[in-house]
Amino acid sequence: MKGWSDWGLYPRLLSAFALLSVVTAAAVASFGYVQARTTILQSAQDKAVIEVTNRIEQLYPLQTLTPTRAGLNQMAGHVSGRGDEAVVESGGKTGGGLDPAVVTAELHGAVRRGVVSWQRVEVAGSAGLVIGTQLLVKDPSAAGGTRPSGIEVYVLRSLEPEAASIGELARGAWFTGGAALALAMLLALLAARSVLRPVRELRHAAHQLGEGDLETRLEVRGSDELAGVARTFNTTAESLQRQVGELERMEADARRFVADVSHELRTPLTAMTAVTDVLDAEAAGLPGLAGQAARLVSQETHNLTRLVNDLIEVTRFDAGSAALALDDVDVAEAVGATLRARGWLTEVVAELTPGVRARLDPRRLDVIVANLVGNALRHGAPPVTVRLTAEPDWLTVEVTDEGPGLDPEVLPRVFDRFYKADTARSRSEGSGLGLAIAWENAKLHGGTLTAATRPHGGAVFTARLPRDSGGA
Repeated sequence: MKGWSDWGLYPRLLSAFALLSVVTAAAVASFGYVQARTTILQSAQDKAVIEVTNRIEQLYPLQTLTPTRAGLNQMAGHVSGRGDEAVVESGGKTGGGLDPAVVTAELHGAVRRGVVSWQRVEVAGSAGLVIGTQLLVKDPSAAGGTRPSGIEVYVLRSLEPEAASIGELARGAWFTGGAALALAMLLALLAARSVLRPVRELRHAAHQLGEGDLETRLEVRGSDELAGVARTFNTTAESLQRQVGELERMEADARRFVADVSHELRTPLTAMTAVTDVLDAEAAGLPGLAGQAARLVSQETHNLTRLVNDLIEVTRFDAGSAALALDDVDVAEAVGATLRARGWLTEVVAELTPGVRARLDPRRLDVIVANLVGNALRHGAPPVTVRLTAEPDWLTVEVTDEGPGLDPEVLPRVFDRFYKADTARSRSEGSGLGLAIAWENAKLHGGTLTAATRPHGGAVFTARLPRDSGGA
């Protein structure tokens, strides 16, 4: 279930505005309704009491304190007026058109204490007001000069007109509340749009910046908090652009330095290689340590030459100057030629599907296969197998070994330059660039190169290349 924080900013703002509007409108409408209702009822009640009291005053002086039923009916008809109903009670007798059951015991009690009282009741679903009093007779001995006569008069006044007015008032309150809510929602939409527009612009700008467009800037409007955020974003973007520019300049300088050094080393290394080849050929005839030294110098010279050549190759990829020299190639023959050229035919099991032809760069295919097989021979365990399979549009060169495989934490970095899975291993015959160069060559063809550990052990490197790299 989504929580409040999972909602977008826009629905949250609208919901908050709507809730605030509903609460405010309900509070104002309810307070106004209650006040108006109380005023209307109080006014109607006061008016009714005065009118009924005036009519009762006209019954004096009383003709008898023990009126007959006919006399009670006459008295009730006199006080009922044209729109009210009345009942007069005396000595267990009643007279008048009002049902005595309408008068509650509570009201009876108050009237019998000599108090003019009234009570709101509901008769047949209609609101009404029952006003009751007891007629008085003069008695000089009594306090105030009067005493209750025992004749009780109750008059029912209908409150339906007032109820209708209150209902109209309630409908008006609901209508006003609804109109206020609609207006509040409209204002909320306008406010949310004005607030969220800079937020959307900020999100878009941040996305653009994340995509590498370092020229992205926000337009600063006004001087509020959102304008402050826009200024902060622009300042951050400028700082980031400056730092990235500096890093790019330093990286370019480093690449240029490596390229220059590599090229400068190539010429003397060529001469040194020629000399060490001669020394290597004569090493067998040299005595003891001199022969070992000659072979060591020859081996290290070849390693250094390989490293320089790999560095030059890497600088071409970094500079974007590496290009494919495409040709129609019999892939099985090309892979076999790679193995023969390096003397690996006896060390490597080749499972090559014959007749697989592809349009690719044969030199770069040789680099990919040579680096993968050489890596498997150096760091894996025999047997090393090269397997070639093909699909209508793709071919796959898979190199496997029976070694321990690759640790999961090594896999993400296995194609990094100069990355060593075993930090205790300080040197190897490889330059540390072979897998990185193979990965770059596969990418240049429009393919992929991946590494994994097989379920039963051993590493597997898979180069997947399009059969027509010119159309990749």
